Amino acid sequence: MVARFAHKEVFDALERQAAVALLGPRQVGKTTLAYWFVKERNALYLDLENSDDRRKLDNPSVFLGNYKDRLVILDEIHRMPNLFPILRGVIDQGRRQGLRNGRFLLLGSASLDLLKQAGESLAGRIRYVELPGFLINEIESSNEARQKLWVRGGFPDNYLANSDADSFLLRKDLLQTYLDRDARMFSPRIPAETLLRLWTMLAHNQSQLLNAAALGKSLQTSTQSVTRYLDLLVDLLLVRRLTPFAINTKKRLVKAPKVYIRDSGLLHALLNISDFSELCGHPVVGSSWEGFVVESLLGVSPHRTHAGFYRTSAGAEIDLILELPGGDKWAIEIKQNSAPKVSRGFYSAITDLQPQKAFVVHAGDEEYPITDEVTAIPLSKMIDNLLSLRR
Repeated sequence: MVARFAHKEVFDALERQAAVALLGPRQVGKTTLAYWFVKERNALYLDLENSDDRRKLDNPSVFLGNYKDRLVILDEIHRMPNLFPILRGVIDQGRRQGLRNGRFLLLGSASLDLLKQAGESLAGRIRYVELPGFLINEIESSNEARQKLWVRGGFPDNYLANSDADSFLLRKDLLQTYLDRDARMFSPRIPAETLLRLWTMLAHNQSQLLNAAALGKSLQTSTQSVTRYLDLLVDLLLVRRLTPFAINTKKRLVKAPKVYIRDSGLLHALLNISDFSELCGHPVVGSSWEGFVVESLLGVSPHRTHAGFYRTSAGAEIDLILELPGGDKWAIEIKQNSAPKVSRGFYSAITDLQPQKAFVVHAGDEEYPITDEVTAIPLSKMIDNLLSLRR
């Protein structure tokens, strides 16, 4: 098993809060991480996709009342949303008995559904932790391993497959699983074929501004339908909408969000890219690296970090802006080249935003100053910088 940074975060959250929700897309490693807590804390694990485990919760208040002194892990919690108000009662009753933390670990594969249900019932009783795919800092440090992570993506089974060909087939199967199971469960009226076409179009437009009208025209459907389909992919934690960073300025700012397929391995499967050689010769290579870096950095950013991008009609542009807790802004340009050159638009955007720090994240291994204001930095080092702010 690969040690995950999220393990300590979940552990610390359980020490502070009665319930912790571990969110992440299907097969990102939530259950594997949960089994660590089964061993470490003698936790009770229930898989709510299993009918036998669901039957144990026919009378949940009575059943859960028998495990006051143990951590209870509820996997695929969104399959039993009626449990949320009951969990609130169990948690409140336990608090009156001095049991204030470490009661429940909830695993969910859909963000908005789980957040909505839990937010209504467990406010003040729950902490949310999102589990990203493997990060560069969690795997071996060789260039080969880093290239493999970028090509295959961070889902454990896909990254650890015996070969690129095996990984590619696993990712193709996973795409179909999302369409056949998750999409139908949350939005049964959305045609799977249409959703796959939209997903593929988004892959071809990785890191580009969203043009829902153009996508609707290609799909022969309405802009409203495209937005609804996209909402589903966002809710399933498969697509990210990165919103433009707004400041008080007289300059004309881009208002459309940028859209990313969140896992680089799924991006490449949608584009039929099976190995590093094919990726390097594909037009999407730069956009793929940008998305890979964005997801890596957002996966470790401190809680309450606001992320966005900056672009004006005059060409000033920053790929990623992180507004950290406390108000400091970090401007981040993303370059695949290990000896990156920064455009004039980046410096113009820095003048507009006046960030406290400015970086160019690249695919090399060295950190060095480009100017007095801008530092070139490897992705792994940038991840370390953000992780240090979470400790």
